[in-house]
Amino acid sequence: MIETLHHVSLIVADTRRALGFYRDLLGLTVDPARPDLGYPGAWLQVGAQQIHLLELPNPDPLDGRPAHGGRDRHVALAVRDLDRLAAALTAANIPFTRSRSGRRALFCRDLDANALEFVETGG
Repeated sequence: MIETLHHVSLIVADTRRALGFYRDLLGLTVDPARPDLGYPGAWLQVGAQQIHLLELPNPDPLDGRPAHGGRDRHVALAVRDLDRLAAALTAANIPFTRSRSGRRALFCRDLDANALEFVETGG
């Protein structure tokens, strides 16, 4: 019945600030087709799928989340060069942890404490 993942939504406090992370640091492109939904946000392309940034009040606590994003709900994204991503995160002062499974993967949080996993695919 289910064909593929279409999009994931993440709550952010400030769309412009979040775009600094997702668009400028990670290199995702903004889909200009996002309609006016009555609140700020952005749609970002991740291959054929999307991440929807929703600038809405966050019902979840920002503090007290697990230090390692693998122990929290998270979005996993495939990357070709994990070392390049790690260098970009380090240069931007974004802390991250390596996967505890032994895979070539790392976890970080965006500026709104959303956990992200990046898995190296090499492809």
